[in-house]
Amino acid sequence: MIYDCAIIGGGPAGLNAALVLGRTRRNVILFDNNRPRNAVTHASHGFITRDGVTPAEFRSIALEEVKSYPLVEHLQTEVVSVHITQYGFELIDSNGHHLQARKLILATGVKETYPEIEGFYPLYGKSLFNCPYCDGWELQDQPLVVVSEYSDLLHKGKLLLNWSKDLVVCTNGKASLSEEHKKQLQSKGIVVMEQLITAFIGQNGQLEHVRFADGTQIPRAGGFVTPKFVQSIPFAERLGCEVTASGGINTDGKGRSSIPGLYIAGDASYVAPSQVVFAAADGSRTAMSVNMDLTEEDF
Repeated sequence: MIYDCAIIGGGPAGLNAALVLGRTRRNVILFDNNRPRNAVTHASHGFITRDGVTPAEFRSIALEEVKSYPLVEHLQTEVVSVHITQYGFELIDSNGHHLQARKLILATGVKETYPEIEGFYPLYGKSLFNCPYCDGWELQDQPLVVVSEYSDLLHKGKLLLNWSKDLVVCTNGKASLSEEHKKQLQSKGIVVMEQLITAFIGQNGQLEHVRFADGTQIPRAGGFVTPKFVQSIPFAERLGCEVTASGGINTDGKGRSSIPGLYIAGDASYVAPSQVVFAAADGSRTAMSVNMDLTEEDF
């Protein structure tokens, strides 16, 4: 059997793509290793009718809906290799199964690489986060720290003023702020600290202090740390797709990559903002492109 479309990735983008293609009566195989990037998150926000839903609950509801369409097959397994063939694509999973598909959607997402700072991971997803739109509301009016080694630091400092006026912006020893940018932040009462951070200190998931290499220690109740993004699985790169400066895969804006028949949905394409609602919408849009292309080919 040759599937109309294979989807790698069972996050919001892959699940919504499977839903849309199931409704268009396409034969779909969805590969899902059940290792979501947002598993550490206590709740997902910003998705109307699902605000505050836990990642596990969202996945459970989505899978139930997707599986209600008889032409959608769900495999909780991992794809280990992808090859271009005369029929489209051949996929081999960790159980040794070989499957053929005319079209392929990569909804594998990205993974974050955070600065190596002691104490970060026990606090991540509880009082330290990366997306203000996802978690800023829960930290409103608290003393916050904003850490970034990248050029987004000025914007992130400005943005966080919407949630708290008690901000400390940190470069973690990197040259991520110009003198003019520092003055802009300081003019709004934002403290700028450029020393290397040695530790986030807290207990039971609650940040209490930030310690610097020069011995300085400041009290903070929460904050945001900017990661570097890389592709979770390098299938697109191996097949010849171009990676953008931000770590995403170039598409035509509707999910089509530079490789015929290969589509990219969700964070793997646009990287940020990394919200469930964006990923789900992109999965839907990409699925429509797949169905449109299959329709044109078969007409």
